Amino acid sequence: MHLPKKSKILFSICFLFLAVLLFISNTSHSKNTEVHVKIPLKEDPKIAPLEILARYPEKETQRVHFKLDSLLKRIHKRHDFNGAILVAKNDKIVYQSQVGTADFKKKTLLKKESTFQLASVSKQFTAAAIMLLKERNLIKLTDTVNTYFPNFPYEGVTIQNLLNHTAGLPKYFWIAEHKWHQKKAPTNTEMIALLAKSNVQRFFKSGRNFDYSNTGYFVLASIVEKVSGSSFSSFLETNIFEPLQMKNSYVYSFEKDPLKKGQLAGYRLYRGWRHLKIPSTVNDAIVGDKNVYTNTEDLYKWTLGLNTGKLLSKESLDLMYSKGKTVYGREVPYGFGFRIDTKVQNSIYHYGKWNGFSTALIKYLDDDLVVIILEHTSYTAIKALNKKIKNIVAESFGI
Repeated sequence: MHLPKKSKILFSICFLFLAVLLFISNTSHSKNTEVHVKIPLKEDPKIAPLEILARYPEKETQRVHFKLDSLLKRIHKRHDFNGAILVAKNDKIVYQSQVGTADFKKKTLLKKESTFQLASVSKQFTAAAIMLLKERNLIKLTDTVNTYFPNFPYEGVTIQNLLNHTAGLPKYFWIAEHKWHQKKAPTNTEMIALLAKSNVQRFFKSGRNFDYSNTGYFVLASIVEKVSGSSFSSFLETNIFEPLQMKNSYVYSFEKDPLKKGQLAGYRLYRGWRHLKIPSTVNDAIVGDKNVYTNTEDLYKWTLGLNTGKLLSKESLDLMYSKGKTVYGREVPYGFGFRIDTKVQNSIYHYGKWNGFSTALIKYLDDDLVVIILEHTSYTAIKALNKKIKNIVAESFGI
């Protein structure tokens, strides 16, 4: 059959129009489809699967169990501690328990699976994500933020400056509270854009000083998203949580993500008896500096996997555990995602505090001892509690 000339022209135009529509549709779909970057996990046949965690025999821990159980009951009753504790020595769990309430309205108790907001303890996951990208030659620690975000208003800030808090960036909390004028809390992408136009001065030029910075770690998480092509949440899920069998761990962004089963809210005590849920703020959609949720067992899997070389190379871990330096050569008490104490206890640690959650992860290097404390009702004596736990374990194990 021979089509008339006009019909052929019309058919060609329609075909071209449909092809253009199909191309636009596919392009739009590809932009909205999240890329899940999976970095191969370091495998070592000598490392036992993290699904099966080693524990001390009950006979060897009866005394320490009795003392720590008594301590938990006492601080719960006297000081409103509602949380969980895990202690491990020589890569074996010595003690694991929880006490108190999960939901004060429903009057449900905390469970082993209950997940706590880690607050600033989240930063070590952000640092590890950066080191994973570095090991795959996707980024360099000497890269500046402008390499990934050309409109970033503070020039000369390197990834390493962000990691060890020598970037001198302004506090994004203040910027969000004073410069953000929308009802929904800003995401990382929106906060990066807000920084570019907020005209807020930095505290100092990068590298000149140490200033603990939540801003630096949200920027690091944003770099992870930019380089990987996936959300920070998906990157951690694919490259850290899933490989280490951290089944109760995730990143949560307020207004964006649905609440998970077992996810705890933060509370404060009102008039000495009533627990009030702390509402979310304009800063709660930002991830990287906070907003990793987990439980004590998963957090132990994390530190075990990290320290046994299952996730990162020894070279990367050594960098994370080394004190940073200013351009003047002064040491700073922070590595990559970890605080470092070489003067008193020789420990690698981090504490966190945010919206009612108080958290701690401490590794005592000389004693090969790990202490994890997670709490969600504004408990204020985490450091003192950590010291008591260490003393009880030291007495029982002759440390």
